Amino acid sequence: MCRPSWGRALADAHRLDDLARLRRVRDRIDREYAQPLDVEALARGVHVSAGHLSRQFRLAYGESPYSYLMTRRIERAMALLRRGDLSVTDVCFTVGCSSLGTFSTRFTELVGMPPSAYRRSVVPSAPEPPACVVRQVTRPLRGRAAAAELRVGVPA
Repeated sequence: MCRPSWGRALADAHRLDDLARLRRVRDRIDREYAQPLDVEALARGVHVSAGHLSRQFRLAYGESPYSYLMTRRIERAMALLRRGDLSVTDVCFTVGCSSLGTFSTRFTELVGMPPSAYRRSVVPSAPEPPACVVRQVTRPLRGRAAAAELRVGVPA
């Protein structure tokens, strides 16, 4: 006869396997953000369906794999625009976006200003702070946190 604790242990093992798969997907997105990635390819890489991956990723990280990918791309684009040696079009294609219009729209949604305005707003002569500080301060905000910042004027 099967003991109840074995069922619980089996469920915990499956949950841990799912979390490991999700970490591999997130790490792949972080590593290959400039490559053409889609949810189906990411799901094939960890041997699950695209729907299952999307649902589990959203439960674990609070956003879809595509949103996470676009956030990574926009963060990298912000760094390239701060550097100042590439045009907005070059930055768009460097970070893996294939449409300048989609890139600009997404950038504006996440950052609050178009890429060209962001590039002009950056002081090029100021020394770049440490990367960990830059990531924390410039991380694009989504949803309620972005709306709260716009209303109050301070980070949420």
